[in-house]
Amino acid sequence: MERLETPPWVGLVVALAIWGLVVVFAEPWGRLWGTGQDARCYYQATLADPYLHSSWNDPIAYVYSPAFLQLVSPLTALPWQAFMAVWTTLLIGAVRFLTGPRLLAVGLLFPFTAMEVAGGNVSLLLAVAIVIGFRWPAAWALVLLTKITPGIGLLWFAVRGEWRSLVIAFGVTAIVVAVSALVMPVAWRQWLDVIVANAGKGGTWASVPVPLLIRLPIAVAVVVWGARTDRRWTVPVASMLALPALWYGGLSMLLAVIPLLPRDGRAQRGPAVAAAA
Repeated sequence: MERLETPPWVGLVVALAIWGLVVVFAEPWGRLWGTGQDARCYYQATLADPYLHSSWNDPIAYVYSPAFLQLVSPLTALPWQAFMAVWTTLLIGAVRFLTGPRLLAVGLLFPFTAMEVAGGNVSLLLAVAIVIGFRWPAAWALVLLTKITPGIGLLWFAVRGEWRSLVIAFGVTAIVVAVSALVMPVAWRQWLDVIVANAGKGGTWASVPVPLLIRLPIAVAVVVWGARTDRRWTVPVASMLALPALWYGGLSMLLAVIPLLPRDGRAQRGPAVAAAA
């Protein structure tokens, strides 16, 4: 652990360096060499026509719910590099939340985390929502209204009979859907069509070549076992396994294991990160 942990200032320096590189390389090198490849998907989507590009493997496909697009639309009004500056700050902040200050440098340099921050996907934000969701189950709405299938982690509450938390998670999600649908009813019908059209499609070379139909039962087994043995860290692991396509950057969700380790096991969180790597 001592070898992995670093003084907080080292994490800050690494964070600033990565932030600068991601923002600078967002333009003008384009998709091939630039950063923000995944972030471009929701940056280009508009409230007027959110699913203009929605085929699963289209490089700029937007396949999340209208509610998520409404949430980020104030940011997408910014110029591209300004958007990337704010978005990358959020992702690095997510890593800081998950790792703490002394493991921030290790977390950011974890190859799959670096990949995720550079690409700008939402997996790190989902990891934060899962961790927060144990105290505030409403946070699960972010998971259900983006990737959907990682919501399998909600089995934790069902297996443990924590029905209030389960009702809050689904109830808040339903309220968000209802309010969003009042504003964009057509887009919600389109999103359902997008889900059906893309169901069963896998990732590209940038994803772990194991289909969801194989990973999902494993994810169920992991979270059920975790719920029965009081291992909270199994929830982000199961949710990661249940990603629609397990992009390599999605493995960064393993960082959510760190804050969910038992209190007497947090002294071992450095080795846990090493084991994950």
